[in-house]
Amino acid sequence: MSVYKNKNGKWTAFVRYKDWQGKSRAKKKETFKTRREALEFERDFLQKKTRDVTMGFPTFVEQYLEDVKPRIKYNTYLDKKYIIETKILPYFENKGLSEISGTDIIQWQNELLKKRDENDKPYSQTYLRTIQNQLSAIFNHAVRFYGLASNPSTLAGKMGKAKAKEMLFWTKDEYDRFSEAIKDKPVSFYAFEILYWTGIREGELLALERGDFDLDARKLTINKSYQRLEGKDYITSPKTEKSNRTIDLPEFLCDELADYFGMLYGLQPETRLFDISKSYLLNEMKRGAAKAGVKRIRVHSIRHSHVAHLIELGFSTVEIAERLGHEGISVTYTYAHLYPSKQVSMAERLNCEHKKGDDESEQDL
Repeated sequence: MSVYKNKNGKWTAFVRYKDWQGKSRAKKKETFKTRREALEFERDFLQKKTRDVTMGFPTFVEQYLEDVKPRIKYNTYLDKKYIIETKILPYFENKGLSEISGTDIIQWQNELLKKRDENDKPYSQTYLRTIQNQLSAIFNHAVRFYGLASNPSTLAGKMGKAKAKEMLFWTKDEYDRFSEAIKDKPVSFYAFEILYWTGIREGELLALERGDFDLDARKLTINKSYQRLEGKDYITSPKTEKSNRTIDLPEFLCDELADYFGMLYGLQPETRLFDISKSYLLNEMKRGAAKAGVKRIRVHSIRHSHVAHLIELGFSTVEIAERLGHEGISVTYTYAHLYPSKQVSMAERLNCEHKKGDDESEQDL
């Protein structure tokens, strides 16, 4: 190990260490303005390589992100990074990894509970839980792979709620009014028709190509998703393995899509059908809802609306899970509150059975 001033007037840190295979390696960095910065780099680098839990929390976060990045989708990585850099690091940047206590976590939670957004509204309960889960994931990683004794986040308890109180959706009547209101823009009308009548996700819609549709067989293949990350367009695999699926289409939708395809000049199998953004869909959602006089919901809630309609038609949870590409029916059960109550029909059925029994008894007499 050595720290010295180089010919450019900058300080250099030169560190020898052993990698995870026990092989000797060297790390050299020559851009430090002061000797102190070079020494701090040397210390942090060695702590990471030797898995020393006394390292600074920011140093471990850097290691954590480096560890998980190859294992997750790029958009998931960016979401993690954003939450960590804006909601976690500012509170713990001067702490060592092993110094953070349950009390520190409680104080951090209290600060976030007091936070307000640009509209002077507190963070949603689900967003608070997402932030909490990310901090806990960092500590769990330290416990599993770096020898941290325990996760201090578990001592403080959870913040926020895993599920929102209410899952908004449109009835078929509300959707019909909305779709009529946006017919003045064909791209909007056909995009929302696909969303409502198939239940696919926004990213899946925006990745659709002409070749994904077989209108003769009335089938739609879902095998990709669209993301715009850091100003660039990405076509990735769908959200989960089960999201790769084939959806059967109603005949009327195929007829509508044939009309839409006929409007697109030079249409090829690999042509993206909707060269629009998620913000475009959101703005059209707001415009159409206001024009139709229906309640505002999220674009993703069109998927909920599709589920609600399938439930109303009597389809089972298993059947709906297959169509939506859920990993299991436990995910579909999050829509359970959309099921109409069966209490009245149960009581009526019991009443009918009781009367039937009385009638049979009278006949015996």
